[in-house]
Amino acid sequence: MGTATLHWQATNLLNRSRARQQEERAPGDRSSDLHGPRESQPRFSLSEHWFTSWDGTRLYYRAWRPSTPTTRILVLFHRGHEHSGRWDDVVAAITPEGFTVFAWDARGNGRSEGPRDDAENFGWYARDAELFVRHLSDIERVPMEQIAVVGHSVGAAIVAAWIHDYAPRVRAAVLATPAFRIRLYLPFAIPALRLTQKLGVMRSVSSYVKARVLTHDPAERLRHERDDLITHSISTRVLIDLHDTATRLIEDAAAIQVPTLMLLAGSDWVVKQSAQKKFFERLGSPVKHLESLPGFFHDVYHEANASRPLQVTRDFIEGAFAAPMPRTPLLDADQGGYTFNEYRSLCRPLRPLSRKWIAYKIFGSFLRSLGRLSEGIRLGWRSGFNSGRTLDYVYRNQPSGTTALGRFIDRQYLNGIGWRGIRVRRQLVERAIKHAIDDRHAANGSAHIVDIATGAGRYLLDTLKRCTSLQLTAELRDAEASNLDAGRAIARSLELTNVIFTRADAFDRSALEHIDPIPDVAIVSGLYELFPDNRRVLNSLEGLARAIPEGGLLIYTNQPWHPQLELIARGLSNWDGEPWIMRRRTQAEMDELVGAAGFAKVQMEIDPWGMFTVSIARRIS
Repeated sequence: MGTATLHWQATNLLNRSRARQQEERAPGDRSSDLHGPRESQPRFSLSEHWFTSWDGTRLYYRAWRPSTPTTRILVLFHRGHEHSGRWDDVVAAITPEGFTVFAWDARGNGRSEGPRDDAENFGWYARDAELFVRHLSDIERVPMEQIAVVGHSVGAAIVAAWIHDYAPRVRAAVLATPAFRIRLYLPFAIPALRLTQKLGVMRSVSSYVKARVLTHDPAERLRHERDDLITHSISTRVLIDLHDTATRLIEDAAAIQVPTLMLLAGSDWVVKQSAQKKFFERLGSPVKHLESLPGFFHDVYHEANASRPLQVTRDFIEGAFAAPMPRTPLLDADQGGYTFNEYRSLCRPLRPLSRKWIAYKIFGSFLRSLGRLSEGIRLGWRSGFNSGRTLDYVYRNQPSGTTALGRFIDRQYLNGIGWRGIRVRRQLVERAIKHAIDDRHAANGSAHIVDIATGAGRYLLDTLKRCTSLQLTAELRDAEASNLDAGRAIARSLELTNVIFTRADAFDRSALEHIDPIPDVAIVSGLYELFPDNRRVLNSLEGLARAIPEGGLLIYTNQPWHPQLELIARGLSNWDGEPWIMRRRTQAEMDELVGAAGFAKVQMEIDPWGMFTVSIARRIS
C-alpha cells in the first residue's frame, strides 16, 4: 500500500467519525466524550519522570502506560502557559489502542525548571522537543516511524518548528489551533514589542487569555481558573520570536513531509485562522487534512462538546498507522520540486525596468562603488563572497575599511543576517567537533580528523588548540592553494604540530575513499550548500562512507532556509565571478542524502534564525 492507500484509509476513518457525530448527546454530558465507555479498570497507569535537556534544564513529564507493553508512542505538547496535567482527562479519548503516551511540561512551565514562560529564543523549545522525543525513542526502543505527536496552540507551533527544522521521521502530527499568529488586538503590536525589547523594558507581557475565551464549558472554565500551575504571562522575546518563527514556517511549509491533521476553531479569539490556513495550503505533507470546528473556542479539546475534535484526532492517528508510512523521495529534489523551482527562478534574469530589476541594479551599483570602501565587500569582489577567505574574514568579525565611512559600511555588512548566522554556525561546528572528538577518543584512545573542504580551517584549528591534552591528528584538505596557505599560517600562530594540509578535490570519490590515515571523524562544513546537484553531493558522501569505519562520525552542515537568497543571487558573486545562486536543501533532503551514503544522523543543532544546521551522523554497517 502507498500514499494513496493511506490517504483513502485516513479519509474513510474521518468520514466514519463525522457520521458518529450526528448522534444526539445529552447536553453537558462529557463522560463518554472524554473517556469513552466506562471501564471497570482504568486503561492507563500514570507515572511521573524527569528528563535533562541539552543545557542541563530538567523537564518534568508524565507517562500513561497501558497494561500491555506497546511498540508505538504518542507524544503530547500542551498549550502556552499550561502543563502536561491538562492532557490527563483527554488521553484515553485521543489515543488509539496499542500506544504509550507521554507529555512534558515545557521549560519554564508547570513543574519543569527554567524561568517562567521564558527562553533565549523559540528555537530552544524545538531543540528540547528533538531531544525529548529521541530520549523517549531510545528508552522505549521505539523507532521514530512508530511515533505520533499532538500539539495544541503554542505546543502545535513547537511541533511544527521541530518537524520543519529537525526533519524527524515521525508517523503523524496533529496541530490543534496552532499559534502561528496570536491575536494581540493592538495596532503595530509586534513592532512596538521589538522596540521595548531593544530599550530593555517590558520584558514580559501579561496574557489577556481568560478561561471564558478558551471554552464554552463552565466546568472547564472553573478547572482552568483554579489550576495553580497555569501561568499568565509570556516573555517578550519568546512572543516576538514565536511570530518570526511562524513567519518562516508559513513561508516554507512545503518542507514538511509528515502526514498532518490541523484543527481550526471557528470562533477562536486567541489565534488567527488566516495564518493557519496559509500554512496548511503550503504544507508539503503527502497526506494532510484540515478539520474546521464551527463555533469552537480555542481550547478545542476542552470545549462543551469536544467529542468531534477528540475523535477526529484519534481517527487520524489510527489511519496514519493503518498503512505504510508515505515516503516522498528527495534524492532527486534537484530535478524537480519547490526548492528546484525556486532555484530556477533565481537563475532567470529579471524583467528590465521592473521594480525588482531597478532595486537590485541600485543595490549592485552601491556595492561596486561606495561598498568597496568596506574591506569585507572589497574582499568579496576579489575572491568571491562564498570563498574561504571571505568566510575567515566574517569569522574574525573586525570591521575594517577605507575611511570612517568604509568601516561603518563594513560593520553593517558583517552584521547582515547571513553572516551572523555563519558565525553561529561556526560555534555549532566547533561544538560538534568537540563532541565527535570526545566520542571517538573515548572509544579508541585517539582520533584522526579530516576536513575535506576546510577553507582556512579556523574552526577546526581553534578546536584542536583547546584539545591539546588529547591524542589527536588532523588533515585539512581544500582545492584552493591560497586557502591552505592561510590555514598553515593560522596553525603556526597556534603552534599546532599535529596537522597536515593537502590540496584535494572534495568531490573526488576515489581520493576520498583512500584517505590515509583512516579518519575517525570527517567534516564537511559549508560545502554542499554551494552546489545544487545532488548526484555530486552523494558521490562525495559515498566516498567518505568508504573511508570512515563503522562507528566513525560525519559532521555536515546544511542551509534549509535563508531570508536573503534573492538578494545574494542578484547582488553578489561567487569565487568564479558568476552570480552566487544557491539551491536550498530541506533538512529532510540533506538527511536522506547522508542516509543513502550509509550514515545515520544522531544529533543536530540549528541557529536561532533557522538558516544553518550542523549535524553529526554515525557510519552504520
